[in-house]
Amino acid sequence: MPRVTITVPERNPQPYRFQLDRLKVHLGRGSENDIVIDCGSVSVRHAVMERIDGGYQLRDLGSTNGIKIEGKVCEVIPLRHGLSVKIGDVPFDFTLTEEEREALAREKPPEESPIIMEDELNEPAPRKAAPKPAIQRPLASAQQPSSAASFFMTLLFLVLAAAAFFVGLSIRHQKETGNSLIQTMKGANTKPVTEEVPAAPVAPESVPAE
Repeated sequence: MPRVTITVPERNPQPYRFQLDRLKVHLGRGSENDIVIDCGSVSVRHAVMERIDGGYQLRDLGSTNGIKIEGKVCEVIPLRHGLSVKIGDVPFDFTLTEEEREALAREKPPEESPIIMEDELNEPAPRKAAPKPAIQRPLASAQQPSSAASFFMTLLFLVLAAAAFFVGLSIRHQKETGNSLIQTMKGANTKPVTEEVPAAPVAPESVPAE
């Protein structure tokens, strides 16, 4: 049977026993309680010891000085074998036999196992995602040709195209005429100046005499 020992200051300890089928045990200074504690720090209806699955708990009933464990005031204190608490200023010791501990342990509901998704059972542990490659953004405008550079590049292209055209035309002209195109162009620009020879005077015709 569970054993409760009440030790009122300056008095002998008072042990109490009861069966495991006892659901509630009231404690207080009033005579209507199951265990009467004659002490000024204990309220008339101070606390109740309640049967729960797997054991007992001590619950305060709104008393003045409360119930304490290791000096800390609590509303509810789960009771276990060998635990010592205080009701007001009165020590309260709770003990169980080995058979009672085994019987209460069988009553305690087992902890529920966690719910696991089916995919988590079949798939391996997820790997750490590889870092995403940095997005290559277009370079700044310093690397892009300016409008002036574009103009000079276009002009250079036109000059090179004209030079290539002229070279091709010179080769073709030389093949056809045997003369260089440049020399031909120079000869056309510098024509020789011919000296004009004055015409010989024409002798007047003689008129026959009459």
